[in-house]
Amino acid sequence: MPGADDDFAAEAALLAGTLREAGQLATGMFGAGVKSWIKDASSPVSDADIAVNDFLEERLRSFNPDYGWLSEESADDPERLGKSRVWVVDPIDGTRAFLNKRKDWSISVALIEHGAPVLGCVYAPMSDEFYLAERGKGATLNASAIETARGTGLDLTRIAAPQSILDRVAKIAGGTAGYPRIGSLALRMCRVANGALDVAFAGGNSRDWDIAAADLVIREAGGAMTELSGENLRYNCPEVTHGTLMAAGLPRHRHLLETLARSAVF
Repeated sequence: MPGADDDFAAEAALLAGTLREAGQLATGMFGAGVKSWIKDASSPVSDADIAVNDFLEERLRSFNPDYGWLSEESADDPERLGKSRVWVVDPIDGTRAFLNKRKDWSISVALIEHGAPVLGCVYAPMSDEFYLAERGKGATLNASAIETARGTGLDLTRIAAPQSILDRVAKIAGGTAGYPRIGSLALRMCRVANGALDVAFAGGNSRDWDIAAADLVIREAGGAMTELSGENLRYNCPEVTHGTLMAAGLPRHRHLLETLARSAVF
């Protein structure tokens, strides 16, 4: 049976190849004036999201029909809760960026086993960033091993976060500069994994599909992404929304959790 004995080599090869093809599909629609609309009052979705979602679902679910499925662009199937392994998918993370012809969007897919990611891939085709991680085997960017930045300092020019969080961090650290906005949350978090950023935050409305793949990439690169309480994240639960999250290399992550706990800002 594919995936037996915790060997995810077949799934990893499938995931890497599939996301490469999905990236080609998405870039072929980028800037092409695709149809878009609003769902859930404020969230944009486009024909590109649906096309990539359908491609990923067909390719990934055919590998093993017993694996569950959770995607931003698919109706939620409660049967996933009874599955030990579940694909968690964001076909285009950063749809607003995609529709506005910005390049900072990505495709994000994780394989979850018993609530934790065991495979994760985030692909930003327009900037040629292909992040891949397998549990216990490290993380790579474009096939080269990566690790989080070292140290414990707080440099606002190396922190990516929503403006409201940047403003609160600035009160602790002093200064006002922040890192330019990144449209894809998954990409924002993954840039911690390769040391391009020291810290990244997510506001209180991230979903499993936004962060599951990046979570594993960060962990396998020597970092952590947790709630501000320090609690690790679990996936494929009935509720897929998470609170404010912080990602950083382990020493900086521990230091910042302690600093934030002492402050009256968070």
